[in-house]
Amino acid sequence: MNSRISRRRRIVGAALALLTLAPVLQPLPLQAAQNLVFVSGAFRRSIPVADLEYLAETGRARGLLADVLSLTKQDPATVAKLLKESISLPITLVSRLLNTRIGDALLQRVGAILSPLYAGNDSIPALRSAIILGMVQGKGSLSAISFFKAYPTAELEVSIPALLSLMQKASSISDLVRFFSESPLDGLKGNDRPAGGTGTAGS
Repeated sequence: MNSRISRRRRIVGAALALLTLAPVLQPLPLQAAQNLVFVSGAFRRSIPVADLEYLAETGRARGLLADVLSLTKQDPATVAKLLKESISLPITLVSRLLNTRIGDALLQRVGAILSPLYAGNDSIPALRSAIILGMVQGKGSLSAISFFKAYPTAELEVSIPALLSLMQKASSISDLVRFFSESPLDGLKGNDRPAGGTGTAGS
C-alpha cells in the first residue's frame, strides 16, 4: 500500500514538473546554435560550435579557434576544461526563477554579451529557452557546450567588448555565477515581492 502511494506521489511530482516547464519548452524551435559570431563594431568572425565541442572533447583546437587561442596566448586545455565545466540545479527551480523579475535582471546581464545575430531584442527569451532546454537535455546539469547546442537560433552573436570585460572579472564557472547574480540580486531582493504584498513581514 505504501509503495503504491509513493509511486503515485512520484507520478504526480513528475506531472507537476512538466506543467511548470511547459510554458518555457512549448515555443522552442527545433534548432541549435551552429556558429558563435564574435562582433566588435564592423569586425566579425565566426567560430563553429562544432569546433568548440571538439576542443572540449579532445583538448585540441582547430581552425580559426586554434588561431584565436594562439594569438591570445590561451591554453587550449584550460579553455576545454571551462567549456566542459557544468553547474547542476533543480530544473523546476531554475524555470521559476527565470520567469521572475530577478530572473529577467540576470538574463539582461547575460544578454549584453550573448544575443541572436540580427535579432538582439530577442536575447531574453532565447537565453531563457537555451538554459531550460539545455538543463532538461543534461538532466539538471548545464555546461557551455550544452547551452550552445540548446540555443534556439543558428547564429549566436558574442559582443567582444562585453566578453573582454567579463573575462577580467571571472575565470571559472563559479566566478561567472557570482558575477551575473550579485548585482541583480542585491538590487531586487527588497523589491521582488508577490503581487499585492504591500505589508511588512509579520503584519
